[in-house]
Amino acid sequence: MRPRAVLASGLALALLLGGCGDTSASPPEAAGPSPVASAPLPPESTPTASPRPTRSTPPKRPVRPLPSKLPPGLQRSTGVRAVALTFDDGPDPVWTPKILDHLRAARVTATFCVVGTQARRHPDLVRRIVREGHQLCNHSWRHDMDLARRPVAEIRSDLARTNAAIRAAAPGAKVPFYRQPGGRWTPEVVSVAKQLGMRSLHWSVDPQDWGKPTTATITKRVRAAARPGSVVLLHDGGGDRAATLAACPHLITDLKRRFGIARLR
Repeated sequence: MRPRAVLASGLALALLLGGCGDTSASPPEAAGPSPVASAPLPPESTPTASPRPTRSTPPKRPVRPLPSKLPPGLQRSTGVRAVALTFDDGPDPVWTPKILDHLRAARVTATFCVVGTQARRHPDLVRRIVREGHQLCNHSWRHDMDLARRPVAEIRSDLARTNAAIRAAAPGAKVPFYRQPGGRWTPEVVSVAKQLGMRSLHWSVDPQDWGKPTTATITKRVRAAARPGSVVLLHDGGGDRAATLAACPHLITDLKRRFGIARLR
């Protein structure tokens, strides 16, 4: 037989034998017992990227709605002909000393409604306010506009903390008044202030100097609104008070001439 024919014949035989090995004619048992099936695996979860850590949002603190009108128990007048000057949001190291200088030069006193954090930062100014015969008023720890709407325990803690900071700066100082930031009063904050020995001090003249009008506008607004017994709201802290400072000499002269300026009672 030729070599090529032998090769072809061998190839055919190999294919025939290979096909026999793939047949299913022999039953499975002939190869021995089948292995026990494994319990099915749980489906694999699709891997996901770990979420990036984020700041947890603190829960909102409950607040009460504001009353439709100012609650009773607020002091809005001096009770005499003389008017009272009040300064909020200090003490401020830039503006408070200059306003104190004006008051000393005019020989009048005022009421300073101080913020607790500011009293803690500038105790020397709290001491000067007391030393020069002015009155102190608690104006909350950090000027929280919604403080009066918060739980009563939180209100009490805030006011007590502010009084403690004031008295740490000026031991033995009296704090006869409390003023709610923004004038956003509730009966609850009036009650807490009373329990802590403070009267709730509002105002009757507001030139809105916090909005930074001009000196002329501040002066005009106070002159137009002032009446016997008025409590005038001004600011010595909380921002640039250059216009308020410039208005002070004119306002003090005018109010002294028309009504007199006195301490609150």
